[in-house]
Amino acid sequence: MFFSIIIPLYNRPQEIKELLYTLTKQTYTRFEVLVIEDGSVNDAREIVESYADKLDIKYFVKPNSGQGFSRNYGFERAMGDYFVVFDSDCLIPPDYLEIVAESLAANYLDAYGGPDDAHASFTPIQKAISYSMTSPFTTGGIRGNKKGIGQFHPRSFNMGISRRVWETAGGFVITRLGEDIEYSIRIHSLGFKIGLIPEAKVYHKRRTSFAQFYKQLHFFGRARINVYKFFPAELKAVHFFPAVFTLGLLFTVIANLFHWPIALLANMFVLLFFLLIFFHSLIKNKSLKVAFLSIIAAFIQLTAYGLGFMQDYWKRVILKKQ
Repeated sequence: MFFSIIIPLYNRPQEIKELLYTLTKQTYTRFEVLVIEDGSVNDAREIVESYADKLDIKYFVKPNSGQGFSRNYGFERAMGDYFVVFDSDCLIPPDYLEIVAESLAANYLDAYGGPDDAHASFTPIQKAISYSMTSPFTTGGIRGNKKGIGQFHPRSFNMGISRRVWETAGGFVITRLGEDIEYSIRIHSLGFKIGLIPEAKVYHKRRTSFAQFYKQLHFFGRARINVYKFFPAELKAVHFFPAVFTLGLLFTVIANLFHWPIALLANMFVLLFFLLIFFHSLIKNKSLKVAFLSIIAAFIQLTAYGLGFMQDYWKRVILKKQ
C-alpha cells in the first residue's frame, strides 16, 4: 500500500520541520508527503526543500482558505492508495505507518483515526493540555479511546481515508468549525467502514499556553453547533457536559456569595471532580506539576468549550441566526 501524507500548513515553519524529521524515521517507506502552504506569511519553503533528498515530498503554495479546503487541495494531487492527514503540530512515531499498513491488511477500514499522546519532550503545560484533551473525565473518552462513548469519528490531527472514500464522498465541505467531524459523519452515512486503530498514535503538541488553549476550545464549542446544523441527530448528551459544568460552576459561585445552604454540597462536587483530575493525571504522568496544571487545563477546557457551545447554541439554534 502506498500512502499520501497530507499536511496543511499556516505560519508554522518550525513545527513542520519537526514533523518532517519524524517522517524520515518511518520504518515503512512506501509513502509521499504533500505540504500545503495555506497563504502563510512566514512560509516553510526552505525547510521543506531541505528534506527533498530524504523524503518523497511535494510543496504547494495556495491562497488562504483554511485547513479543510487545503486538505482537499492535497487530496486532488495525491498519488497514494490511502491518504493520511496530520496537523502540522504532530510528531509521528517511527512505526506509525507500519502499524497502519499491518492493521489495514488484517482488518481493512475505509477510513481510520488514531489517538494522540504527550511526548516526553513536551512542556508541562503541553502535557497537562494533552491529558485534559484525552481524559475520560473531560471528554468522555470520545477522542481516540477504544472504550469511548458512541460512534467513533476520526479527527484531522490523525486520520486516514482510502482513495475510494475520496472519490465517492469528496472532501471537506466546510473548512473550519468542526470540518473533520462533519466529514467523518458523512463517510459513515455513505456506508463506509470506519474504525479506530488504537496503536496508531501521534504526539500532538496542541497549544503552548493556556490563553491559546482557551481560544482553541472556545472555537471547538462553537464547532459542535456548526456540525449540528449539518447533522442534528449527532448532537448527543455528552456534548452538553461542558456547558452544564460551566453553569454548575457559576451556580456554585452564586451559592457561596449568597450563603445558600446548598453551597457546601456544590463545593464538595467541584472539589471531588478536580481531585479526580489531579490523581488520575498524577498516575498517568507521574508528575505533581503536570497533575496540578491538569486541573487548570481541565477547567479551561470545559469552561471555554461550554461558553462557545452556549454562545452558538443561543445564536444559531434558539435565535436561528446564520
